[in-house]
Amino acid sequence: MGECMENANLKIRKRQTLADQLYGQILEQIVSDILKQDEKLPSEHKIASAFEVSRPVVREALRKLQEDGLVESRRGVGTFVRRKPPEKLIQYTAADSVAGLMRAMEARMTIEAATARLAAQRAGPKDLARLEKALGELEASMQARTPLVDADYAFHRAIAQASGNAVFVDMLDCARPTIEQAIDVAQKLTREGAQSRIDAVAREHRQLYEAIVAGDGEAAALCMSYHLLQARHRITDHARIE
Repeated sequence: MGECMENANLKIRKRQTLADQLYGQILEQIVSDILKQDEKLPSEHKIASAFEVSRPVVREALRKLQEDGLVESRRGVGTFVRRKPPEKLIQYTAADSVAGLMRAMEARMTIEAATARLAAQRAGPKDLARLEKALGELEASMQARTPLVDADYAFHRAIAQASGNAVFVDMLDCARPTIEQAIDVAQKLTREGAQSRIDAVAREHRQLYEAIVAGDGEAAALCMSYHLLQARHRITDHARIE
């Protein structure tokens, strides 16, 4: 990667945050195998010089890459590539937007776990009917390998509605563009994967629905957290495409 950095035009564009742009640049090099799994990254100083950014920017980008499981820091040794994302990830979204999508999914894990718990405790017949309808549409589209972003979002929004707290619905609606962007990327990668991957995603939604119907708040919260965690892994790990 050091030679690549020296020869390429790698100056960061001031559009996204500098750290997210750097995250995207490193992500692209991992996806394209310029940086291979288990390969050591250059030092912070070399990365900062190559991309014309400060070392705090480098640290922030590396922190986010580490939190997303793409690199790992080995004490006293350096930072190494841990995981390669699916090759088509950067075809479906700009590389420098991936960090933002991951942060949005991180926030959803906290917020939507709470909505699922409350939905299990408070959902009425109309709420459950709305949830069942959205789930049916989502499952049908997934099995046909034509997943619908609207159906996936509608399912999660129906859970927020069933929580009985309109603020949760407003929060989802406010973040809808980012949420739907992440859903779109995840669905496209799932569509390209094996049937077992499609079945796993469908099963996660079905288990979440069943926990809410059963009125089990803790199980519903756990299912939601697990589903969103797995969704993050599917976006960042090429092995999950199988």
